[in-house]
Amino acid sequence: MKIKDAVLVALVASNIAMDLNAQVKPQPIPQIVKKDGRFALFVDGAPYLMLGAQVHNSSTWPATLSQVWPAMAFLNVNTVEAPIYWEQFEPKQGQFDYSVVDLLLAQARQHHIRLVILWFGTWKNGSQHYMPEWMKLDPERYSHVIDKNGDLADSPSPFATASLEADKTAFTVFMRHLKAADPQHTVIMIQVENEAGTWGSLRDYSPPAQKLFEAPVPPEVLSAMGVKSGSPAPIWQEAFGPEAEVNFHAWAVAKYVGQVATAGKAAYPLPMYVNAALRDPLKPGAPGSYESGGPTDNVLPIWKVAAPAIDILAPDIYQSNPVAYLKELELYHRDDNALFIPETGGAANARFFFSALGLGAIGFSPFGMDYTHGHDTAPGSRQQQEFDAYAMNYRLIGPMQREIARLNLEGKLKAVAEEQGKPTQVLPFGDWNAAVSYGASREGQGAGNAEPTGRALVAQLKDNQFLVTGFFCRIDFRPAGTAEQRKSGNIVDGTGQTPSAQIDGKWQHRQFLKVEEGTFENGVFKFQRIWNGDETDWGLNFGAEPVVLRVSLATY
Repeated sequence: MKIKDAVLVALVASNIAMDLNAQVKPQPIPQIVKKDGRFALFVDGAPYLMLGAQVHNSSTWPATLSQVWPAMAFLNVNTVEAPIYWEQFEPKQGQFDYSVVDLLLAQARQHHIRLVILWFGTWKNGSQHYMPEWMKLDPERYSHVIDKNGDLADSPSPFATASLEADKTAFTVFMRHLKAADPQHTVIMIQVENEAGTWGSLRDYSPPAQKLFEAPVPPEVLSAMGVKSGSPAPIWQEAFGPEAEVNFHAWAVAKYVGQVATAGKAAYPLPMYVNAALRDPLKPGAPGSYESGGPTDNVLPIWKVAAPAIDILAPDIYQSNPVAYLKELELYHRDDNALFIPETGGAANARFFFSALGLGAIGFSPFGMDYTHGHDTAPGSRQQQEFDAYAMNYRLIGPMQREIARLNLEGKLKAVAEEQGKPTQVLPFGDWNAAVSYGASREGQGAGNAEPTGRALVAQLKDNQFLVTGFFCRIDFRPAGTAEQRKSGNIVDGTGQTPSAQIDGKWQHRQFLKVEEGTFENGVFKFQRIWNGDETDWGLNFGAEPVVLRVSLATY
């Protein structure tokens, strides 16, 4: 389809959609909900687990969208993360082009997929490359960061008032249009900017920035970072020493992005998040070895106080080190921050979707999952392995994503991924422990898979009933042990032995009352068959096929 034809289709679809808007049954606006220290993304008034995939940077165009949807069907996603480009949206100052966003909305609805819109505005990976041409051609007005040597950096200045006002205006117009064009909430969340911050310079050294750097640190920043104020209040260098410039730039960028988000939310208050280009959580390195200014783990409190309109600070995780990957999940799993992974990649990291669920994540999304760059479908190819790995997760969880989100919000779900050198894991559920093992033989204890690909999920439905699923693992249950063991959490794994424990001086043995295999349809578990005999004698074994069990337990 030619671009002009696709745009015409989009305009026609948009007009039809606008005519039908009055007939759309109103639904509550998506929102982030916190309950008992846990978070959920509510969509249509109920918890929603985002099974996402993000397209490549230049895939949201009429000529390329046709190469997006087949990939999403293969992956079995329920949500697509797709950018909208400021340079396309406002090609001339004050003139706005809605054709691309309207086409994206129309096609997402045709494919019954929700959207997260990525606003590629002032920042994209630390640069200003998505600003409109009329801004790029006027660098004095829409200024760059000035580095320590007085040179212009390839990064926008967070102190450029003209840039801020232009971004606020464009983003507000965009959000106002989205509210009018999308009453059914096809779009459930907004990313404001993309990996905001600066490479190659710790901060802006322009005269206005330097004046603020030599001024007292705002009291809310001192409080957030646990630094005592004084009289007079300390300036940045006094308060933070070697981290002063990084903290200052984080405050400046966060204030800018926070103002853009505030303006957009005033028009349409969808949940909004900011994504981070990360530093190494195990060996962070000195300031300057990572992108400065964004919500890296060391400045999360600054971002929270400087940009309160941002609901979530989210990590883009591309760690190849599994220990570092899990550490990133822990760092962004905070009492004041819902865990959400908007970008990740690599087939080996697909298993950490389960680790994220175990920490209460509201969503997960690998990057670059479309066919716009060509697609090597050969079995075993690196690209196909990555697609297969994430599709495996989503095909299992997709039919029950609402139930998984609800159980997680209620604190009834635990999930883990296999770690190298840890062939067994125990998931405590009060009176019961779920024992997970990897690479187990028919009767033997797990020694770990040759490659750590195992993952397991267990959720408590009733006192003695559990939802159980996973890949490349064995899951069994046993009584939790003595009251003292349960209280201390000192549980010894009994995997590979008869599941039993000594309670009040008497041995209690696990028995499966019933193990039902089934599927979820419209939130209801549909029974298919009962497992017994060889399927349960040595525990519940899960391979590469998506299998869901409802397990009822008792003791004797």
